[in-house]
Amino acid sequence: MLNVAFLKGMEEAKKFLPTNNSLLVDLDDTYGQSLPTDRDTKPCTAFAATQVKEEEVVVDVISMFGGSSNGRGRKNSHTQEDLESEMGRNSKLMMPEQEETGASELFDELMSCKYDGFLKHMQDLRIAMDSESEKSVRRVSGKGARGKQHGNEFVDLHTMLIHCAQAMATGDRRSATEMLKQIKQHSSLRGDATQRLAYCFAEGLEVRLAGTGSQVYQSLMAKRTSVVEFLKAYKLFLAAISLNKVHIIFSNGNIVDAVAGRSKLHIVAYGVQYGLQWPGLLHFLAGREGGPPEVRFTGIDLPQPGFRPAYQIEETGRRLSNCAREFGVPFKFHAIAAKWEMVSAEDLNIDPDEVLVVNSDCHLSNLMDEGVDADTPSPRDLVLNNIRKMRPNIFIQIVNSGTYGAPFFLTRFREALFYYSALFDMLDATIPRDNDERLLIERDIVGRSALNVIACEGADRLDRPETYKQWQVRNHRAGLKQLPLNPEVVKLARDKVKKYYHKDFLIDEDRQWLLQGWKGRVLFAMSTWVAEDNNSTF
Repeated sequence: MLNVAFLKGMEEAKKFLPTNNSLLVDLDDTYGQSLPTDRDTKPCTAFAATQVKEEEVVVDVISMFGGSSNGRGRKNSHTQEDLESEMGRNSKLMMPEQEETGASELFDELMSCKYDGFLKHMQDLRIAMDSESEKSVRRVSGKGARGKQHGNEFVDLHTMLIHCAQAMATGDRRSATEMLKQIKQHSSLRGDATQRLAYCFAEGLEVRLAGTGSQVYQSLMAKRTSVVEFLKAYKLFLAAISLNKVHIIFSNGNIVDAVAGRSKLHIVAYGVQYGLQWPGLLHFLAGREGGPPEVRFTGIDLPQPGFRPAYQIEETGRRLSNCAREFGVPFKFHAIAAKWEMVSAEDLNIDPDEVLVVNSDCHLSNLMDEGVDADTPSPRDLVLNNIRKMRPNIFIQIVNSGTYGAPFFLTRFREALFYYSALFDMLDATIPRDNDERLLIERDIVGRSALNVIACEGADRLDRPETYKQWQVRNHRAGLKQLPLNPEVVKLARDKVKKYYHKDFLIDEDRQWLLQGWKGRVLFAMSTWVAEDNNSTF
């Protein structure tokens, strides 16, 4: 994996060399794999803005440190169009999604708001879970959630994982190696929930023991998951797990209430990704009595490596623009590719006639906290302060409510084991064990996150969750005021979960937060805020 990552770096560096040098070795199509697109990669300090209106796309790349977009001081006389044209001939990096066959059909299906197909997918999933083959697989796999029976030997994988982590924390490499060997013997990538969890955590412990956590994690990030595979996994997750569905209901329901009776709406979304949650809102607004409002959408995400840092956000803007056009909603899209803490109210062209909505769905926990550098302001606090200065009509915050953000390894490992056990148990109770998309969720999404938590330290550890109570304190400290939960939105979320999803999904309220979880374990929390000095009547 390290060799592949190095060769990808060579491929990127090769773009800066003359193309007519006969001494150069042509590496095209040998190692021409896409560089990472995940938001977890280290960002370049660039700012890219894209305005999408009907079929026109205008791109302006500006330095976040006050540079201009006129190219002053550059010795290269090539225009941006010439550069992109040349690079498009030599690199697969420029158009990663165009290589994916079948991606456009899946995007169309997910963004069409045709719920009959979604309900059929949920029904097929229930039939698969109730099938005789699935029941026989579960009977063969052995006992309970914590212990496994192998002949006359009873193995408690949870306890073994904790003992292995303890040995690592005390520097006992010999005991850690021996225990890790036993864990790997009894774990399985396609077993029950505990065996899969143990397999995932054993990989993280093995990498930590080798001292290569950061390198392996970066290599995994460089191995980009296929867009088609990701979309298939997203469909499965939405059908089997209530978490994302409730997030969408909560965000869209509060936005609809905020824009009631108003003609202009501006949504600022931190972490727009593929934009799959927004077609439902556009569809609803299209049927609003009195006609839809004018919608302006600002998507903020980290820049991608390469010469087009805002490429993925631009593609999301094009898809949402096409979707809005089909629904008949006036729509403009503006993309910002930058570190989140560097985006201020001045970058958003805020119009006082618009209803301003700021939305953050679970991504703020990836910002650095005070644990990395106590002498500089926390990026989390900088983002929250910037949101307060925007004075939104409503700030919708959805957080990953976890306790595994501690700087001390053993404490963090115990809490992560508890948290991820709930995730693996939830997947095992709702998705068949031989499902390939489930394997992708566990390996490429949950597994990568767990490896980062277990094997990485310092600035390389990207996933640093806080509990919703800690976020509440942080928000108040930033000058934000919490709003009461909307009872209609809460009721709709409860009804959907009760009607369509597994009985063990948790929906609860506490301190004006709507909580989600599994079998009593709180996993996510949602709330709404405004600036303390905002006199909005919403």
